[in-house]
Amino acid sequence: MSRITEKLMALKPNVNMSGMGKSATIAVLVVVALVTVLGMYWSNEPEPFDVVAVAKEKAAERGYLDNSQNLVVGYTTASTLHTIVETLLEKPGGFITNDIMPPGVFMDNMPAWEFGVLVQSRDLARAFRKEFSRSQSQSTEDVNLKVAEPQFNFDNKSWALPSSENEYRRGNNELMAYLDRLAGESNNKAQFYARADNLADWLSDVSTRLGSLSQRLSASVIDDEPQMGSDENSRYVRTPWLKIDDVFYEARGTNWALIHMLQAIEVDFMSTLEDKNALVSLRQVIRELEATQATLWSPIILNGSGFGLLANHSLVMASYIARANTAIIDLRRLLLQG
Repeated sequence: MSRITEKLMALKPNVNMSGMGKSATIAVLVVVALVTVLGMYWSNEPEPFDVVAVAKEKAAERGYLDNSQNLVVGYTTASTLHTIVETLLEKPGGFITNDIMPPGVFMDNMPAWEFGVLVQSRDLARAFRKEFSRSQSQSTEDVNLKVAEPQFNFDNKSWALPSSENEYRRGNNELMAYLDRLAGESNNKAQFYARADNLADWLSDVSTRLGSLSQRLSASVIDDEPQMGSDENSRYVRTPWLKIDDVFYEARGTNWALIHMLQAIEVDFMSTLEDKNALVSLRQVIRELEATQATLWSPIILNGSGFGLLANHSLVMASYIARANTAIIDLRRLLLQG
């Protein structure tokens, strides 16, 4: 009897260990499932917003909207930039690029989207500091914008001491201070100059960014072997296979930001655009970019050959961007005409 008891006692720890192993496995599976679901939720791209409605809401909250419901020139564009940066910081999951914990550390599509939005925000902030807020090249910089613009250029992968979010938030606070001075009646009132040359300069940066994106998207199917009679040093560099989806989502973020910026530009530069007969061209750019925001039904970014069996999402995106870039070139030509 004692031997049987000893054997049973010897088996008991194994039974307990087996139960602990199952519990640990279940716990791991539950955590993985929760992280996966949270990652999918964080991967949803923010919805578009009405640039005029949001600008009026900001102005009303701060007491700058009169009975005529009119905004001062420049307020809509500056408010749109502020809202875009705010969206980066406050969307589900917040700013994910610099995350060091799951699920953010395992995500790459949303950080690529964030980078596209961030680049356009940096370019527009620079345009505010260099052109939009200055009457001429010899005038002084705006006190708030000269702080805001460098803040938006802070490293986007810094997790702490300081974090990217804190630096971008500080830049957005300075941008809001510029908005207050732009709409207020203080002695140190901010300025916004809706001139054709200012707009053309910013559009030049936009065109350069779109041209680069279009090339990188198209390079997903370009053969990296030199063609007969071609210079090996001048051949295209093919986009790495693992980077194709990152470039695609960077383009999505870029276009999402640009759509809102151009809609705001249409409001603040309306008289300039009408004077240059350029309003139709601007709206054409917006329509082409809006087409890039269509719902993506495929769970992965397909990279079929140009005339193969599978779709190539990169080429479709490149086509819309190239057409938008062509319209921007035409728009700049109209703006620079005397």
